[in-house]
Amino acid sequence: EVELVESGGDSVQPGGSLKLSCKGSGFTYYSYCLGWFRQVDGKEREGVAVIASEGTITYADSVKGRFTISRDAANNVYLEMNSLKPEDTAMYYCVADHLGCFYLWPRPRGKPHWGQGTQVTVSS
Repeated sequence: EVELVESGGDSVQPGGSLKLSCKGSGFTYYSYCLGWFRQVDGKEREGVAVIASEGTITYADSVKGRFTISRDAANNVYLEMNSLKPEDTAMYYCVADHLGCFYLWPRPRGKPHWGQGTQVTVSS
């Protein structure tokens, strides 16, 4: 069973930076698309960024130039967030899908694996 555990969420001021980490385990397929989604109470979960096993990256327009997604050989995934804005405030979820990023972005169409989430709050 795939398990994803996020960490790194915190409260920061506008313009600040955070780095989220997601440690994965229990992977059974050869490759996975990994990514980050976020959700605000009462709103639909939205994609932030995904990274394919061969390294292809897709970002939401709202975070391009400010956020950087990366992954390592152990299928851990990271999200470096700079120039944070109040509208970045959300619960951030790590996600993994062996079907590939085509089935994950911009909205999941399969049954991906989700972490429990880590809260990011941007406020002065």
